[in-house]
Amino acid sequence: MQTLMRLIPLLVFTMHILLLGCASTSDKEAQALEPLYFPPPPDQARFVYERTIQTSSQIEKGSSQDHLRELLTGVTTDSRSMAKPFDVTVCKGMIFVSDTVLRTVMVFDVPGKRFFEIGKDKPGALQKPLGLATDDDCNLYVADATSKRIMVYDQAGNYMKALGGQDWFDRLTHVSVDAEGTRVYAVDTGGVGSENHHILVFDIDSGKHLRNISKRGKQHGELNLPRDIAIDARGWLYVVDGGNFRVQVFDENGEFVRQVGQLGRQYGHFARPKGVALDSAGNIYVSDAAHGNYQIFDEGGQLLLFVGNRSEKFERASYMLPAGIDVDEDGRVYIIDQYFRKLDIYRPVGIGENEGFVGAWVK
Repeated sequence: MQTLMRLIPLLVFTMHILLLGCASTSDKEAQALEPLYFPPPPDQARFVYERTIQTSSQIEKGSSQDHLRELLTGVTTDSRSMAKPFDVTVCKGMIFVSDTVLRTVMVFDVPGKRFFEIGKDKPGALQKPLGLATDDDCNLYVADATSKRIMVYDQAGNYMKALGGQDWFDRLTHVSVDAEGTRVYAVDTGGVGSENHHILVFDIDSGKHLRNISKRGKQHGELNLPRDIAIDARGWLYVVDGGNFRVQVFDENGEFVRQVGQLGRQYGHFARPKGVALDSAGNIYVSDAAHGNYQIFDEGGQLLLFVGNRSEKFERASYMLPAGIDVDEDGRVYIIDQYFRKLDIYRPVGIGENEGFVGAWVK
């Protein structure tokens, strides 16, 4: 027995060295992968694939004791994995991901190096969280499809209020907030038997319904199965008009300005547009579940670049069911894939991997 007790420190030290060796090997393998640039050489690159997120363990760094316990006992530390992610929004390094199976919003707080979930407890419990948005204070707005309410939380996950309700929506799917943080715009996708294919506008402070934008149809300014919405600094709306295979642009008064894209297989066209996001330069990012990529257009609707490819193989920049998309303050692009249950991040080549709000990622 005494001999065994004397051996335990040596076993612990040996296991620790083995763990360090495994970690080093893994790091070397990751570093051995060639950077994945878009567009690829010889064209001048604009983005580089940075990382994939699937579990909470990628933000919560376990201790050496945790690693040793897993190796000796086979018992792993708690880790939360994406089950059916739907949308993503990012604010100052906090990555929010809605998951319709978990019925929560997963929060990957990069600067805080922590993970938590929003919407687990009453009175702010979520039933089917879909579209997400944040304001400048990182307050979170969640389109809850089952309750047909827009649920509002502060950045710590504390429930604040709810807007809308059963009487207002046929099929609430997405939400966005204006630059002033005073109005919320909610997408009613409607359905085959519904005429409510439009955008509803609510005052955030009072919860009062202010107006509706658009109606069902195929003409300019009309919507058929609207999906997602983004708002620029001017208050212009960019709406994914899914059933008409385009993105429609409305001014601050809700008047039609232009459309981006149309039905087609070639780049610059859409087959199953899902999500939309904007960067600080006014460029438009649109995910397409049929093409298995996202496309970038300038403010006038001219195609600039496409990123990713459709594939049944799990690998970098490959997608089967891309959905929600967002662009953060530093220009990083975040895109959900529901089939692979992942979130991919792309970094503009003009900033370093350690720069920006998520440059402090746990190593």
